[in-house]
Amino acid sequence: MSRRAAAAPLQAFVLHQYDWSETSLIVELFTRERGRVAVVAKGAKRPYSQLRPVLLPFQRLWIQLGKAPADESSEIHLLRTAEWAGGAPVVGGGALFSGFYANELLLKGLARQDAHEALFDTYAATLPVLGLGSDAETAAALRAFELRLLQDTGWLPELDCVTLTRAALVADRRYTLHAETGVVEGGADALGGAALLAAQQALAQDDLPALQAACRQAAAAWRAQLRGLLQYHLGAGELRTRRVMRELQRLSEPTVAESTEALK
Repeated sequence: MSRRAAAAPLQAFVLHQYDWSETSLIVELFTRERGRVAVVAKGAKRPYSQLRPVLLPFQRLWIQLGKAPADESSEIHLLRTAEWAGGAPVVGGGALFSGFYANELLLKGLARQDAHEALFDTYAATLPVLGLGSDAETAAALRAFELRLLQDTGWLPELDCVTLTRAALVADRRYTLHAETGVVEGGADALGGAALLAAQQALAQDDLPALQAACRQAAAAWRAQLRGLLQYHLGAGELRTRRVMRELQRLSEPTVAESTEALK
């Protein structure tokens, strides 16, 4: 009898890692096929480990997991192999803040072992914009990613109607996204109905460029509205990446301020 065939490789990105022992790491991965997965990478800290130069953020990987843990309550899997899927890491320099912010949203917003294939594709398509786009393009890409995350987790109300009355939005009126009551008319930092309608259409058609274009309208209002929704649903106070950004901005370095503008 031949050995059982190895499990099919998974597409993955590294979200976070921390020490597990003197030579090994626990790595949080975002996979297309299985969602967020925690793995132990044995020996990955050794200088000659084949995993060490591969387990880096913002580059696409092919990974294979070991058999399921014997303890069914355990969420930690064995990482058998990890290979670079080609291309250079697409986020670097000042854009690292935006990339790590997106990673923190995934870590806090997604349960483990819950696949989000469309969100994975959105994340993969967002990273190049963070690395190469202008400040306005980066901000719009982050807002679009936040919207897709909120939609996938069920936290985003329908954006084409007032939630409580189901009345259709009017393009030239202004509305607020409320964490408990959904879309309401008026309010501070209100968004134009046209922007909300464009975003809803783009989400329904799975059109990321159109969603990013909708988020370029009233960029400051989108940022305020989505920050409120995310903070309500994610809880646990301020996100670590936002806190680090504020601390760095206190240094009054213009380059730092510019690189973190999209996260304000």
